[in-house]
Amino acid sequence: MATWTWFHRLASPPHVYAFARRWTPWFGAFAALAICVALYGGLVLAPPDYQQKDAFRMVYVHAPTAWLSLMIYTTMAVAAAVGLIWRMKVAHAAAAACAPVGAWMTAAALGTGMLYGKPMWGTYWVWDPRLTAELVLLFLYFGYMGLRAGIEDPVKADKASAVLAVVGVINVPIIKFSVEGGNSLQQTATVMQLGKPKMDFAMLWPLLLMLLGFLLYFITVLLIRLRAELLRRERNASWIREVVT
Repeated sequence: MATWTWFHRLASPPHVYAFARRWTPWFGAFAALAICVALYGGLVLAPPDYQQKDAFRMVYVHAPTAWLSLMIYTTMAVAAAVGLIWRMKVAHAAAAACAPVGAWMTAAALGTGMLYGKPMWGTYWVWDPRLTAELVLLFLYFGYMGLRAGIEDPVKADKASAVLAVVGVINVPIIKFSVEGGNSLQQTATVMQLGKPKMDFAMLWPLLLMLLGFLLYFITVLLIRLRAELLRRERNASWIREVVT
């Protein structure tokens, strides 16, 4: 039973709120440091690509946002599933906190992808399988947030939006493996693959550091939004008054 103590603590709004308040500044500081160093390494220290020249530097924003758009949706779906199965209000709050951040990351991935695609393909948009599936992902985020906002009863809103999040997670592997069939203009994996990555190390380390920085940034914003969501949901609870005073 003791081994599950951590899980039961996750169901306690006061515990989660205190954890978020304590660690938000640390995650934020490390996120800022990692992103700044990665930007300097990617924009200044990394050499131009022999084919794409300096246009390849868009990857330092595009790749992290694209990766996070999938990771955040998966996190949202898992939190929603936990909320459905174990009826944990904190899990539903975490899922709700994920959605706007994931939508912004998906929009940034699509926007930078369009800018990146113009010099590479000669056009801003093609109905490529991965691009189309990424657009569907953005609509799933919007649908999740719209469904929550459209239902006044918080319990019904939690359940309905959670079902949508769990069903929509099937789009994540579609995006991930859409380039493997050979019908996509997108390049196959050059970093997240078995064996030696195809990218030169001078270009690779800023990208990996940027991925870490964006991940820490997501955690920071998630904790901030989670605190706000808990305050909204638990506004009449006694522990809220203790926190405010």
